[in-house]
Amino acid sequence: MLTKKRYSVKDMVLWTRGETLIYLLYAGIITVLYKVFGFTFLNVPWTPVALIGTAVAFLVGFQNNSAYGRIWEARMIWGAIVNTSRTWGMKVQDMVTNEHREVPVSNDEIRQHKKTLVYRHIAWMTALRYAMRQRKSWETQHKAKTNQEWRDMIHIPEEVSTLEDNLIMYLSEEERQYVLSKGNKQTALLYLQSKHIRELKEKGLIWEFAFLELENVLESLFTHQGKSERIKNFPYPRQYASLGLYLTRVFTILLPFGLIPEFAEIGDTMVDDFFLVGKYFIWIAVPFCAIVSWAFHTMERLARTGENPFEGGPNDVPISTISRGIEIDLRQMLDEEVNDIPSQFPEEKHVQM
Repeated sequence: MLTKKRYSVKDMVLWTRGETLIYLLYAGIITVLYKVFGFTFLNVPWTPVALIGTAVAFLVGFQNNSAYGRIWEARMIWGAIVNTSRTWGMKVQDMVTNEHREVPVSNDEIRQHKKTLVYRHIAWMTALRYAMRQRKSWETQHKAKTNQEWRDMIHIPEEVSTLEDNLIMYLSEEERQYVLSKGNKQTALLYLQSKHIRELKEKGLIWEFAFLELENVLESLFTHQGKSERIKNFPYPRQYASLGLYLTRVFTILLPFGLIPEFAEIGDTMVDDFFLVGKYFIWIAVPFCAIVSWAFHTMERLARTGENPFEGGPNDVPISTISRGIEIDLRQMLDEEVNDIPSQFPEEKHVQM
């Protein structure tokens, strides 16, 4: 299941409108001081400014590549969870039978065991996505004003309801209390799954080879869980992120001092042939400085928003949508009534949660 996100130039401009206005105002002030008040000493040679810009471009490019790598790895992990979850549902359906039991049990009991194993798996996915949405100290992008505006317009499922309320639908009260008492709730659920299939093996409802196959699926789920937790619990190295932020700010501060004199010089050479154009050519430096500063700032900010792919931003992996999609598939395989199966989380602002 792929994310569906559509952004226009308007959305990007609105997202960075505060910084854009600051860059315009800042460049305008420097231009007024240089042109109107004659502060021509506000001049920095273009070469060092260009060298800083080159360093910023390399660093921000590296940061963007690393952030994208974290997002892509997270997407691959949750794609693997989709496949392994469907495998679990298929094997539970076909391997829990009376075939190797001397005294067959009722079909209702067989169906109940299958339902319990599938529902407990849905509970595992639910616990995992709630764990991925828990706020870490280094996840601070939600504090930005424009990011807060976006979060006020959408509803992240993990912030609307609690894990405790969701587990009621999938676990018995005894199991729910047991899981909630553990620090790593998703691990506790996989332990319960292993215990359950071992009991089924001892009862003859699962034969030896089937038991090993189901244990292998649980092992794969543990692997996917560990990979997802690794990304969540290991932040992007702050030395790279902080250096990129500081150098970007230094570059945007120095940029007008390097560009405005250049535009003034170009304007002076045009006065003889194109008087009005040459006279006011320096003012073109204001939007030009703002555009260049905006480009560098936006690239750096995109890198920061992509560092934590489970934080709940519009560019993050839609783990809630993925989990609900798996739940729908598994419950349909159980032949449940359509009205009993929950619907998919709706897209909000063309973004999947």
